[in-house]
Amino acid sequence: MQSQTLSLAQRQQLQMVLAPQLRQSLEMLQLPILELRAMIQQEIEKNPTLEESPAETEADETPQATSENTNEIKELDFDKEFQALAKLDDEWRDYFFQDRENRPYTSDDAEKRQFFMDSLPQKESLQEHLINQLNLAGLPENDRQIGELIIGSINDDGYVTGSLEELAVSAGTDIHHLEDILSLIQDFHPTGIAARDLKECLLIQLERTGIKKPLAETIVREHLDKLGGKKFTDLAKALKVSVEEVQQAAKLISTLDPKPGRIYSGDVATYILAEIVVQKINGEYVIVLNDDQLPHLRISKNYIDILKDKATTPEVKSYIRERIRSSAFMIKSIHQRQKTIYRIAAEIVKTQTGFLDHGISSLKPLTMAEVALVVGVHETTVSRAVSGKYMQTPNGIFEMKYFFTPGITTADGREISNKTVKDIIAGLVANEDPDKPLSDQEIMEKLKEQGINIARRTIAKYRLVLRIPPSHLRKSY
Repeated sequence: MQSQTLSLAQRQQLQMVLAPQLRQSLEMLQLPILELRAMIQQEIEKNPTLEESPAETEADETPQATSENTNEIKELDFDKEFQALAKLDDEWRDYFFQDRENRPYTSDDAEKRQFFMDSLPQKESLQEHLINQLNLAGLPENDRQIGELIIGSINDDGYVTGSLEELAVSAGTDIHHLEDILSLIQDFHPTGIAARDLKECLLIQLERTGIKKPLAETIVREHLDKLGGKKFTDLAKALKVSVEEVQQAAKLISTLDPKPGRIYSGDVATYILAEIVVQKINGEYVIVLNDDQLPHLRISKNYIDILKDKATTPEVKSYIRERIRSSAFMIKSIHQRQKTIYRIAAEIVKTQTGFLDHGISSLKPLTMAEVALVVGVHETTVSRAVSGKYMQTPNGIFEMKYFFTPGITTADGREISNKTVKDIIAGLVANEDPDKPLSDQEIMEKLKEQGINIARRTIAKYRLVLRIPPSHLRKSY
């Protein structure tokens, strides 16, 4: 048997490694505008040489290297960097105010922006809602603590997780007493809360209606699987009732909420802010970058003066120099990010003019590779640039990724987007006879009549994406 030994060995290999600054630049390109703003604010707090320019600041306040300290700058071998920073700050200032109709950024604009950030609501969580009702129940302290334990085990859908036996052991009580308190919580709002499974959840809601529905209760208690498959005929035979009665019971059950806790989900509402605004002016589409949420950054003049001061120690100068380089790179990265997004948006608008004029029926096929070739960047750069970004158009707000879709060639040689095909399928299903819903084969034939030749399995895939059930589940029995 061979013995195992440990050894050290050196070897050379080529490996691509992203520099920290490049990583930061790519991250800034990918971040949506509100997240980018938060990132910039964090950098301002960490980096003393980076500051947000006040609304009253004029362009002539840009720090410049003066002739009287040129020797000191050369001594630091930093004069070219100072000139580059000053030029960069000027470029960013001009860029920030472009397309704003020569309107200066005022303190009112800053207040509106801050008000928007401070106005995000905090929604009451499900647990908070239930605890408030528990406190009003007037229970003894020990029972109230057991109730809190039960509420703490309820998930976002409104169901009790874990076994009641384990909860009883944790609460130091017997299972029957815990079930009594559970029954009390099941009377809380929202109706159906604190159930142990879907069956119990629906039964609780049926009971709370105050109307006796024995058929619906029997279906939920004994035949929930058949109800999910819409096997109304089988249910009618098993329960010895008419199909019409089963349909009426199924209609009642469909009004119940299978996830009652979701209305008190702790998730904060997601706010969408369009980074690109497309407007039609004098018959032509104009693209405007939404820069209102981005602070106007500049290099702090105070720290540049400290760097020029001969009394400043080399250690301090080294630190300030590195911080200024970091600030300059962030300003440049923001500038490049906005420029890239604008150029991609311009290509989207150029290609999708038909969509802007007429809607989804005129959406053209477009790939990221095609846009990358025109813009002069890599395809992955386009992917990062449009990730989580939104465009406001005359037809509504759309994610920029929405406009990238493969194409399908029609019988007459036209190129249409697969999103257009999905829209046609959705329209066919919406207008079908509920007693005779269209099968995938019939949808395929109707598309063929419009010159669109796609396979039946492709239609099935599109139908799943659109969350359209198969024909036998869409049938109204």
